[in-house]
Amino acid sequence: MDYLADIKKYSAQANEAVVAKMARTYALALQKQDSRTVSFSDPAELERVRTNYVKKKLGVADSDESIDAAIKKVGASIHGQKNRLTVYYLLAEHYGKLSVFGG
Repeated sequence: MDYLADIKKYSAQANEAVVAKMARTYALALQKQDSRTVSFSDPAELERVRTNYVKKKLGVADSDESIDAAIKKVGASIHGQKNRLTVYYLLAEHYGKLSVFGG
């Protein structure tokens, strides 16, 4: 899959180096079809995104409600399949945390 092209649908100025670093970081999750996407209908999945990605990886200390609202906003902006890397990139961009991946 061309992750950069998918991300550029939603963020025209997407940083290619950041996308490449994210793809390397999440290579194991991206190998499996099931984990390649984020299921926005699964509360447990959204909790994992909030806890493991937004809070732990990005270091965001906002309230759960605030983070959940950001995750929901990102999910609503993506049409069709919610590719994990696209969701993660848009969340990092939303929080100004692309620097976590070298951006």
